[in-house]
Amino acid sequence: MDRVYLSPPDVGEADRDALNRAFDSGWIAPLGPEVDAFEVELAEKIGRSNAVALSSGTAALHLGLLLEGVGAGDKVLVSSLTFSATANAISYVGAEPVFIDSDAETWNMDPSLLNEALKSGSYAACMPVDIYGQCADYSQIEAACREHGVALIEDAAEALGATLHGRPAGSFGDVAALSFNGNKIITTSGGGALLTDDEDAAAEARFLATQARDPAPHYQHSRIGYNYRLSNLLAALGRSQLSDLDRRVEVRRRINATYRDGLGDLDGIEFMPEAEGSHSTFWLTVLTVDPSVTGVHREELRTVLEEQNIEARPAWKPMHLQPVFAECESFGGETSSRLFDQGLCLPSGSNLSASDQQRVIDVIRATLGN
Repeated sequence: MDRVYLSPPDVGEADRDALNRAFDSGWIAPLGPEVDAFEVELAEKIGRSNAVALSSGTAALHLGLLLEGVGAGDKVLVSSLTFSATANAISYVGAEPVFIDSDAETWNMDPSLLNEALKSGSYAACMPVDIYGQCADYSQIEAACREHGVALIEDAAEALGATLHGRPAGSFGDVAALSFNGNKIITTSGGGALLTDDEDAAAEARFLATQARDPAPHYQHSRIGYNYRLSNLLAALGRSQLSDLDRRVEVRRRINATYRDGLGDLDGIEFMPEAEGSHSTFWLTVLTVDPSVTGVHREELRTVLEEQNIEARPAWKPMHLQPVFAECESFGGETSSRLFDQGLCLPSGSNLSASDQQRVIDVIRATLGN
């Protein structure tokens, strides 16, 4: 049987044409007209004044922290349920991550625990993660950060195309980060972007991301910089993919609905909730398997799927459980720990065929239906 992947790149002839256009233009080296155009189109799509195209979402998080003045000795509040890149970026600047648990209703950063943390100490920034394609509760998070004078950095790496009360993911906070990794809803093979409404901050991000080269005819550097800019070729791919974003969101939402229809009647199965006012992309469809009800652990189900050549993945292992961050402070932890123990991400790509999705459903029903 052919392999069913979790979230493979969705590319086509229009993407090939875009790459050929950039190639034929002669702008092969980093930067160029495709980068400039991609930044304009991305900012317009998100409703931001500025977008800075970068080599990864991690680079965007790193630069976002630097722009907000976060450095050695600072503490940053961050979602525990996330990919390690979020917390790693905090370590890059010498700061210390402090982990906030998820709430059960959205799986995103728990605003009540955030408030508890903000009242207990001094923090330089807060970095919520829009998990699995759904925005965090920014109505509460933004208010809390403003009250305590804490910079807000939105990690929207998993949520391009999502909205909260009509407002796009990536439009919240002082700065925001996107990812265009190969498994994301749009891809530039690898890549990311920093979003901000501050013109000076955007200029500073571009300066730092281009090795912090001073304006001189020779190579002169007065500050440490980074090689973080996106190439012109990959930006051309990004422009093509971005033009197809709305369709991709609706396809993933249909895939999620089909999983709910096909599996929702099974006892012990629950899907990640969609919060009120949220329009999730369902970048990945994630369900939980309660072994006390099903008699089957999440990992047993994942193994059965793998035996049928179907890729599935456990939910993110929370950062407060990761060995590298074992000494870091955290608030709560029970919810994200449970989601990791029981959560399973299902194949969700916008190029998933109906027959392959039915294969996934059939295997799960055969495993849990008894």
